[in-house]
Amino acid sequence: MAIKQLTVFVPNRKGTIVAVTDILAKNNINMRALSIAETEDFGILRLIVNDETAAEKVLEENGYLIKVVDVVGVKIGDEPGKLTAALDVLDKADINVEYLYAFMARTEKHAYVVLRVEENDKAEEALTNAGFKLITEADVNKL
Repeated sequence: MAIKQLTVFVPNRKGTIVAVTDILAKNNINMRALSIAETEDFGILRLIVNDETAAEKVLEENGYLIKVVDVVGVKIGDEPGKLTAALDVLDKADINVEYLYAFMARTEKHAYVVLRVEENDKAEEALTNAGFKLITEADVNKL
């Protein structure tokens, strides 16, 4: 049930992010979520897109180094404490969260969160058993 995330390594200089987003736009690939982390010399752009296979192909064709990673997507209520509740489930299941970021969604009642954890299957089971709804690739494609 994991979602495919593209991790794109880019030089940390002016214009590199717009170059990536331009390639995606010109190939009719829609970004659903993104996160950027940077160091002095390079950046790590994490993307959830509507067509991971096409995005990977066109970015590689344009010389970008890409890694595809499985992540967990979880739907949480859009109110104080709901993210904490989801993270608490993982903590109690002894699952380390490596990073997370918010997901763009067309709803006012829920937020979507992308989680990179050590064990996707274990995290998905713990969250589902606690009553959280997981996000699938099909859900991403509907946004």
